[in-house]
Amino acid sequence: MTYDAAKVVQDTMNAIAEKIKNLQTLNIIVAGKTGVGKGTLINAVFKEKLAETGIGKPVTQHMRKITKKGIPLAIYDTRGFELGRDVQNEVKKEIVDIINKGISSRDINETVHCIWYCINTASNRVEPEEIEWIKEISKYNQVTQVPIIIVLTQSFSKKRAEELRQVLLNENLDVVQIVSVLAEDYEIDDGVVIPSYGLDVLIHVMGETLPDELFDTLQNVQIANLAEKKKRAQAAIAAATLAAASEGAAPIPFADAALLIPTQLSMIATITVIFGFDVNTSVLTAFLTSTLGAGGATLLGRSIVSNLAKLVPGAGTVFGAAISASTAGVITAALGEAYTGIMTLVFNGEMRIDELATKRGRELMADLFKGRLKANRK
Repeated sequence: MTYDAAKVVQDTMNAIAEKIKNLQTLNIIVAGKTGVGKGTLINAVFKEKLAETGIGKPVTQHMRKITKKGIPLAIYDTRGFELGRDVQNEVKKEIVDIINKGISSRDINETVHCIWYCINTASNRVEPEEIEWIKEISKYNQVTQVPIIIVLTQSFSKKRAEELRQVLLNENLDVVQIVSVLAEDYEIDDGVVIPSYGLDVLIHVMGETLPDELFDTLQNVQIANLAEKKKRAQAAIAAATLAAASEGAAPIPFADAALLIPTQLSMIATITVIFGFDVNTSVLTAFLTSTLGAGGATLLGRSIVSNLAKLVPGAGTVFGAAISASTAGVITAALGEAYTGIMTLVFNGEMRIDELATKRGRELMADLFKGRLKANRK
């Protein structure tokens, strides 16, 4: 089997597209009074500024469905909750109807997976009507069992947020968790800024709550928790490393090292989907040739034997060399860890995606890969 860089890149692009196509849609109902910061929260948690650029399609009198093409996420945003008891009851009925409709469809893409009820911490109080509303929606929810998370928004004061959280905990509400958040940095005065916090906790709670089928979807759409993305990426690397080691259980001649490539490109595609970036062929070409090609792993068959022997001591010699199970695993793990490292730099704003195809980007990727190879051989 032979591969060239162009084929590997195209196969990886195809794998990314297929994995994105197969992501299940995550459906979240976001409720609460007007002015609690629902839009700010949504935009801080999810990519593409969904609440600003998404198209809000009315689905009921007091609810709109926010979606954007290409993003496997739907937000059901309730409105007008504070307009009186009658409206509150209508909103509650609309939520129950949406939930029941999703259940009846027997389609995970239509099912409501979570409810966020937002309370503004800065208001310094929780209205008794809100407590009663949450209790009532929880009662309706006893059969459907959709997880409810209370989100304390605009929590400028952590002390005040914790006091409010304790008040709510004392109500013994049937909710999964109560999470305090400050969705954006808040400037109190010139030079005095309260940094945002709590969004990573919200994503962690979501990850603990959602069904397995939605794990990759959550990581693809969220921009608030790097640790959860890296954790999911590491699981993909571990699976690919095990698969590569199994493939190398009978030593693979270097000339046939391309047998490992389908496993490796599937891993790269999975990590790309987890981080949720739009990666083009230039970026993938730069990464693959900086590592698998120029770095000396598997891409170019016999021509890379001498390079690999230098990078992975004990991997083999030019004559009669073969990749063992352990070496196949080391190569694959190093490749996945290097790619995760690059995606992490982009996530943190330390590099732009388009910079990866530059000379600096190529050198950085090659160095990351070589560093991981050496570290994994110890």
